[in-house]
Amino acid sequence: MSDELLTPGQMAEADRLAIEGGPLDGYGLMLNAGRAVAAAVLARFPQARHAHILCGPGNNGGDGLVAARFLRAAGMAVSAYLGPPPREGGDAARALADFCDTVRPLEAFCATSDDVVVDALFGAGLARPLDGIFAALVDRVRQSEAPVVAVDLPSGVSGQSGAVLGAAVAARHTVTFFRRKPGHLLFPGRGLCGTVELVDIGIPRRVLAEIGVDLFENTPRLWLDALPVPDPQRHKYRRGHAGVFSGGPSATGAARLAAMAAARSGAGAVTLLSPASALQVNAAHLTSIMLRRADDPDDVAAFIAARKLSALAIGPAFGVGEKCRVFVAMAAGLRRESGLGLVLDADALTSFEDEPETLFAGLHTDGGGQAGPVVLTPHEGEFARLFPDLGADGGLSKVERARRAAARAGATVVLKGADSVIAARGGRAAISVHASPYLATAGSGDVLTGLIAGLLAQGVPGFEAAAAAVWLHGDAGLRLGAGLVAEDLPGTIPAVLAGLSAADDSVS
Repeated sequence: MSDELLTPGQMAEADRLAIEGGPLDGYGLMLNAGRAVAAAVLARFPQARHAHILCGPGNNGGDGLVAARFLRAAGMAVSAYLGPPPREGGDAARALADFCDTVRPLEAFCATSDDVVVDALFGAGLARPLDGIFAALVDRVRQSEAPVVAVDLPSGVSGQSGAVLGAAVAARHTVTFFRRKPGHLLFPGRGLCGTVELVDIGIPRRVLAEIGVDLFENTPRLWLDALPVPDPQRHKYRRGHAGVFSGGPSATGAARLAAMAAARSGAGAVTLLSPASALQVNAAHLTSIMLRRADDPDDVAAFIAARKLSALAIGPAFGVGEKCRVFVAMAAGLRRESGLGLVLDADALTSFEDEPETLFAGLHTDGGGQAGPVVLTPHEGEFARLFPDLGADGGLSKVERARRAAARAGATVVLKGADSVIAARGGRAAISVHASPYLATAGSGDVLTGLIAGLLAQGVPGFEAAAAAVWLHGDAGLRLGAGLVAEDLPGTIPAVLAGLSAADDSVS
């Protein structure tokens, strides 16, 4: 399945460019779309007693009318329903004329669980809440308990954001065309699509270059080429040296999880930077991870410069307050001066909730010098504290919220969740779906922080490091499944990386 994701506006542009370039006109694309929907119904629900095709007034409804014609030709009992008539002279009007059978009003819809419903009311471009007959129809479809095949996207789901606009159909299967939309991957829309089938209807790939795609599903194809390949002649420090800051004696576990994840990601050396009060606690639990006292910011900065650390992570259980702000400022300065990579998570973000602009000012650079990449990894609560005007209830999609945050902070942002979004400061973004719900456990985010730091230490660029770490973290969760705890995740990373290498070798 292709990784590129198109907004509804970009999909409309793809249609226009394809029609302009030929050889298919708009009706030719509609015929291919409707034929694909009919094929999906026949393949998945051949036992259905009756197919009920719910058609809206636009091209989505035209796709449905074409599907109804092909289903009827295949011998299935079909009833088509239409609300407002399509625009005269358009492709949907032509599909209606070619249907050559009675079309019933939407109010006449009645189905049972033995039937199948084709939802061709509204596609991904819906921008207003469903109301009136359409909202009532969603409820009647649900009550029928008939399986639903959605055309493009379940009606009532925003293709832009995945939000439910008033009410939405819950589909068993969704057939979409050319490229998926953000609403197929973002919740709650993702949970309403069922299985998603991507169909080629004749739009040439060349239109993607003209559109300028900058949103993708997060898969290895997006970042695999950026991962380092170990050189047999390199010593450990040439493979990258990551530092992770620890909290106090009763809050050391999070940093150790991050440090081990950084090592498992391939970093040649990892040092845990610990306050003196926690040195003995940390030393009792560490073997391959090195340990260094880190109470004075100037001493820490000197150590980092002398030992040539290439990435730092600060935040997991470090403690919220002035000390954290001082250490973040020190790390940000080193980043600007020496190209050090920096990951800020948890307490490093919350410590700036009352003065986020101070943090952002320290992260922004003028584009010159050798400033290293910086990655912020907030969950929704931390994001809301740093970016209070970009909340989840503000009407923006999760992708747009992450993009605006990345531009404001001058950093790559990983907005975590079941549909994590990774956004670069320049606007490139990815949505991650390759993960397990069992990752919602204490310490899981600390492991992600360490994976990013380890990849940054090896010279992987910020966006690619963040996207790769999110995928690796998700794959580890899928491999472990039920019962996983955060301590299990770092030890699973070698198998995940080995799987990537094997897949890459098989392709080459």
